[in-house]
Amino acid sequence: MIIGIDLGTTNSVVAYLSKDGPKLIPNAMGEVLTPSVVGVDLDGNVLVGQAARELRVTHPDRCASMFKRYMGSDWTVALAGKEFTPEKLSSLVLQSLKHDAEAFFGEPVSRAVISVPAYFHEHQRKATINAGQIAGLKVERILNEPTAAAIAYGLHEGNEEKTAVVFDLGGGTFDVSVVELFDGTLEVRSSAGESFLGGEDFTNTLTARVLESIGLVFERAELEFPEMVARLRQQCEVAKRKLSRQPTADVRIPNRKGEFTDDSPVQQIHREQFEAWIRPTLARIDAPIRRALGDAGLKRADIDEVILVGGATRMPAVVDRVRDLFGKEPRCRLNPDEVVALGASVQAGLVAGDQSLEDLVVTDVAPFTLGVETSRQFGVEFVGGYFLPIIHRNTTLPVSQVKVVSTVHPNQTKVTVRVYQGESRRVKDNLLLGEFELDGIPRGPAGQDVEIRFTYDLNGVLEVEAMVVETRRKVSHVITRHARNMSPEAIVRAVEEMQALKTHPREEAHNRFLLRRAERLYQELSLFEREMLESLIEGFEESLELRDQEAIARNGAVLQEFLDRHDSETSDGSDDNQQW
Repeated sequence: MIIGIDLGTTNSVVAYLSKDGPKLIPNAMGEVLTPSVVGVDLDGNVLVGQAARELRVTHPDRCASMFKRYMGSDWTVALAGKEFTPEKLSSLVLQSLKHDAEAFFGEPVSRAVISVPAYFHEHQRKATINAGQIAGLKVERILNEPTAAAIAYGLHEGNEEKTAVVFDLGGGTFDVSVVELFDGTLEVRSSAGESFLGGEDFTNTLTARVLESIGLVFERAELEFPEMVARLRQQCEVAKRKLSRQPTADVRIPNRKGEFTDDSPVQQIHREQFEAWIRPTLARIDAPIRRALGDAGLKRADIDEVILVGGATRMPAVVDRVRDLFGKEPRCRLNPDEVVALGASVQAGLVAGDQSLEDLVVTDVAPFTLGVETSRQFGVEFVGGYFLPIIHRNTTLPVSQVKVVSTVHPNQTKVTVRVYQGESRRVKDNLLLGEFELDGIPRGPAGQDVEIRFTYDLNGVLEVEAMVVETRRKVSHVITRHARNMSPEAIVRAVEEMQALKTHPREEAHNRFLLRRAERLYQELSLFEREMLESLIEGFEESLELRDQEAIARNGAVLQEFLDRHDSETSDGSDDNQQW
């Protein structure tokens, strides 16, 4: 069994391809969305998912979220004295999803297709594969998120022919892809996007404005009053969702210790006010859309359908903006939080050779331009550092293309081939992917020809071949998304470190979540309600200590009922887990 995983900035989802089509796998809470949050509680236990999200409200210094944005970088975070990289944090989320799948199937699961933003560069993709390896998964394919969404829609729509735009605005990243559906083929024409744009940015904007109204600056308040900002941010997240369905929403402002009191001020936010605040951030979607259409050689009128993906597309302001940009009503027939995982599971079925998918063909594109460093002649001088594109962005994969370069010095017997990814004219502004040497060039005048061939396949494997035209001497170098950005020894060490962490078994996750949720709500209630909740918490904790399963179930149900009844004023019901 190969599973499909949407490793999201805010929430993650796992799915599989059944004989009846793609299906979602629930977590220990019975939910299909697992928050991409990792925390370390006061006892040193690592929490993942809902429990960690609750802990983030009361102990923000012990939790990490939105780490997907830093994949492939040297960013780290210290939680309770332990240092975590984005790969290790992501691996904990992936491990949780893996355990959910194993509990669902009743057998080990070790293979996966994982989706990433289309605009992720090679280092980010390699980091995602590293995270999968640390979690005990063989990553069979890295799949672009808009492509995954298009696969899910293509599978549901049969042989309908159309040109569509997949508009994917999730919790932390934005992608837009132009796709064509015809004769059982799904062809991606172009992709563009931003790795730092999503629903979390809208929440941060609202939080910053509320803080501004009480004389505080967001960035400074985060450092000086982290508990206050964490709880206020939770209130703003709920208000943001409510404003998608109603004209106003109230935000309760905690004190600087992050506590609510009977006289905590309440600020009413109007939808028009909120939409005016986020307008500059939302405007950042325009440029990637223009770039994707331009690369595909299409105009707005050529688009038959606009498909909305990602929880942030539930916001009326986003829908209005998309409608204005494309001149047509966008559609959202599948759940925008789930569609990427569903598509990833279909791709997993393709990798596994599922016979029901024999008629489905999927093509994708290179998200960035790929090329080499060259020199340019100015008078009699050669100046290095220039970028020579060989495979342009949004070229359909697989592809093989060639460019011929020449030596710049007399009697030059070797050249260094440096491979870059990016869109800038100068290599210093692009991403170095690798380098190698080609020797054996015959001595002679400058201008000896060297042929550079780039071959890029659907698995993300880039082979660069350099050949001396005169002698036909060749040197090849393979750069792959599946190449280990970490050494084998580093992967082994990371796995050992993760196993050493005190993580709770899956069956305890629900109990940990209840306790974290209860402790978060405890600080929000009046004195009388606090006393009632405290007695319920103590009863539940006692049954956990005694390992009395009947008492755990009984006390847990009573505690759950209390939380559901009293948490309705500060949460937003079934939408509480959605990726906005």
